Amino acid sequence: MPAAEALLIVAASEQSADLYYATRFLAPDAFIFTQIDGRKILIMSDLEIDRAKEQSSADEIISYSSLQSEAKKKTGGPVGMAGVLDHFYKTRGVASISVPPSFPVAMADALREKGYSLTAGKEPFFPQRMVKRPDEVAAIRETIKATEDAIKTAIDLITQSEIHGDELWLRGRPLTSELVRKTMHLSMMGDDCLAKETIVAGGLQACDPHCIGFGPLKAHWPIVLDVFPVSTRSHYYADITRTIVKGKPSEKAKTMYRMVREGQEIAFGMLKPGVDGKAAHDAILKHFEKNGFKTGLIDGRMQGFFHGTGHGLGLEIHEAPRVGGVSDILQEGQVVTVEPGLYYLDAGGIRIEDDVLITKTGCEILSTFPRVFELG
Repeated sequence: MPAAEALLIVAASEQSADLYYATRFLAPDAFIFTQIDGRKILIMSDLEIDRAKEQSSADEIISYSSLQSEAKKKTGGPVGMAGVLDHFYKTRGVASISVPPSFPVAMADALREKGYSLTAGKEPFFPQRMVKRPDEVAAIRETIKATEDAIKTAIDLITQSEIHGDELWLRGRPLTSELVRKTMHLSMMGDDCLAKETIVAGGLQACDPHCIGFGPLKAHWPIVLDVFPVSTRSHYYADITRTIVKGKPSEKAKTMYRMVREGQEIAFGMLKPGVDGKAAHDAILKHFEKNGFKTGLIDGRMQGFFHGTGHGLGLEIHEAPRVGGVSDILQEGQVVTVEPGLYYLDAGGIRIEDDVLITKTGCEILSTFPRVFELG
């Protein structure tokens, strides 16, 4: 009988999207998942075994302490996790193991010392994660709805503000990035979603795409609202960005906004199964440069469009595939973001982001929140 091959993950499913995908079981501490001949097996602590039996999608659930006791009887000494796995795999005839790239090095070394052949897979460890089932798309839609509700609360707040000099004020005090962010976070918590590092960045802060923003918001300058929460029910993400301005934006900022919207439309028209995401990204860059918005170092700082057009979305906020500078062929059923942007120190930052589903013939825009630049 040929030796069996196994897949192995040792991690906490609260941190490992691959592990949660395989088991549908959420736990804060590391546990053992292995798959042999398509059969999913969990080796669980006494603390979690009953919950795993009730909630996980595994085919078989085994007590870690029972396996450890069996192994101790054979060795006559203390047995750690590698020894438990060795004992278990010997009973199943396993000789080679495939692990994710993030697998602990010490555990890999311990298993190799016991004679197992280990190979590292690619990310995602389960490539089928990239193609979303209908229930996964429905979960993403629910998170999108909560995200759009939160963005509406932020825009309503900024709309209500008044211009005092070069700042926005609300109810007699400066309106800050922190207050707008907190308002959105509370909205999302009400919809069973959690967010962190939500971006509310105006003025020159918006020229740094990952600056979350701080302090009073500027009048007449673009304000980037980038919101990417995860649902505490389904554990699927959404990722939406809107850029708005309270006051009178510069002519350059208005033209930049129009360019970014046109960049999105270029991507929407190109994305479909079999298309290389890099081709869409390159087409947007070419459109920007053709209209005078070049990307590169200006006064010692990167300006223009210097990040990817989009990324996969699901159990992780950034997952495969990519729509950017590296070739990645799209497939039906993938969900990706489309988020071109332009950033110049003399006009601010502009980014618009929507989530799309790759369909049989093109793409469906899942996020529907209005794209409005100038507020009343």
